[in-house]
Amino acid sequence: MSPPSEHERHAQFLRHYAESEVALHTFVRSLVPTRQMASEVMQDVILVLWEKFDAAADFQGWAFGVAKNIALRHLRRQSRDRHVFDDELVNQLADDAAALVPVHDGHREALEHCLEKLPAAQRELVLSAYTKGTRMDELATRRGQSPMALYKLLHRIRQALLECVERTLAKEEHA
Repeated sequence: MSPPSEHERHAQFLRHYAESEVALHTFVRSLVPTRQMASEVMQDVILVLWEKFDAAADFQGWAFGVAKNIALRHLRRQSRDRHVFDDELVNQLADDAAALVPVHDGHREALEHCLEKLPAAQRELVLSAYTKGTRMDELATRRGQSPMALYKLLHRIRQALLECVERTLAKEEHA
């Protein structure tokens, strides 16, 4: 069997990266003290992942290892700053964060399932309200509601989603 073409390799990398992107970014953010540093680390991580990509490897586990090493390198460079974590703490945080990825994935899948079950108008409201850059006062005005009425409605929808997620996770736990 011939090795994959550059196009196929690129497509495989993008598929694996897209599946792991949120978890990887969350993982990196848990290891470094600022969002800006997390962004810098992620840029380096993506470059290394692409340069050393091996389709046969466990992508997410490998990517987490790469991310941890790059985060440690960034932290060492910043070690003069008293707010930087030491290597032992970063390793512990990395282990803890990696262990939580399956839990977070399960919660996200349950939430997506529950969002799909909402009536279309409620689903659109939730998605609009939690889109980056949305201002609640402007959304309330567009909907012809007071901001307080919108907050109360969103609270009731969030409560329903929480109950649905908890039921869904409980069913999966007993299955």
